[in-house]
Amino acid sequence: MTGILGKAPFWLDPDDPDPGFPDVGLALTEPDGLLAIGGDLSVSRLLEAYRQGIFPWYGQGQPILWWSPDPRLVLFPEALRVSRSLRKTLRKGHFAVTLDTDFPAVISACAGPRAGEDGTWITRAMQLAYTRLHESGHAHSVECRLDGELVGGLYGVAIGRVFFGESMFARTSDASKVAFVWLVRQLQRWDFRLIDCQVHTGHLASLGARDIPRRQFSRLLAKGCRRLPPPAWVFDDDLEIS
Repeated sequence: MTGILGKAPFWLDPDDPDPGFPDVGLALTEPDGLLAIGGDLSVSRLLEAYRQGIFPWYGQGQPILWWSPDPRLVLFPEALRVSRSLRKTLRKGHFAVTLDTDFPAVISACAGPRAGEDGTWITRAMQLAYTRLHESGHAHSVECRLDGELVGGLYGVAIGRVFFGESMFARTSDASKVAFVWLVRQLQRWDFRLIDCQVHTGHLASLGARDIPRRQFSRLLAKGCRRLPPPAWVFDDDLEIS
């Protein structure tokens, strides 16, 4: 890997078999967190990136851009906030929520056009890469269905007992929030201590996510990613959702 005078953004050679990254402390402050350019989206490189708190985010026609922003938005599962109206929706039980039953449909829906946005960062190459991660047991989806139709969900990457959220979608009110609450409650059961939300959004902050310094985030990753993963990604039959 090379950088101008040893500074970010560093160039990652896609032909280099070493999936390593420079230290996240070298990332730019403007644009916030840009660390490296190039490389590839292989399973090994993506896993190494997540272990270090780095994720890919780029648009159509751009090279792969790797980011590690400071501060980092995270949710500690026990800090999840569920509004009164969302609790009411959960109690009604209209939605059927599942894990890992249709990863391709979820990531495709997350890549769809959104109001006020031009294009998508979930390019076809990204969809294929994360599908490979899913097939290797590292990426997971949550599906939220209403009357048998997929109306919301999310996907992300799990290493050890850390979940790295990537994207969510909703085709009807509260569908993505319901999927998120189900996931967080199950992750609590599995003793996950950290959910990475990447960058600040009002939507995630309303659910209890908060910013922490990148240095603290890195320390939490070092512990959480070393722990053994759960045996199987299915919801517990007796999981209580509220």
